[in-house]
Amino acid sequence: MNRHQLEHVIRAAAGNADVRDIVVIGSQSVLGSYPDAPEALTVSMEADVFPKDAPERSILIDGAIGELSLFHETFGYYAHGVDESTAVLPDGWRERLVKVANENTMGAVGWCLEVHDLAVSKLAAGREKDLAFVETMLHSGIIASETVQTRLKCTAGLTSEGRKLAAARLARWER
Repeated sequence: MNRHQLEHVIRAAAGNADVRDIVVIGSQSVLGSYPDAPEALTVSMEADVFPKDAPERSILIDGAIGELSLFHETFGYYAHGVDESTAVLPDGWRERLVKVANENTMGAVGWCLEVHDLAVSKLAAGREKDLAFVETMLHSGIIASETVQTRLKCTAGLTSEGRKLAAARLARWER
């Protein structure tokens, strides 16, 4: 997915959920801070989103522009309606959201995870694809290991073992 496609998803999600503000919580939130992110970070054709002030309306997004919808078939990308419990995030993540609003969003506002918060969520998920995503973010200079380490310390949804494992992975990738 590219930035233009993400903006389209934001616009369509807001329209279908009858809201103005959409939170982008998955990997494609990287496009909020880095519209020209490395290709390895933009391979997903899915944007995980939810209405900022009405997360219960995510189901409307999933039904209208979700996987296998007419929207997906037409454009080749789609939205997955989720809620904020989908990702393990550090304290204060809402205050660091990155705003995406322009002519292409047509009055809708996308709120993308800040890249270090995104890295924490990917490390917490721990799937192979998530770890590769974080490693690419680190090697491309999009994130700083020190900032991720600091955010890991204030992530209530992580166990101490999870924090140690994430920190060890970051240290290994830095070498």
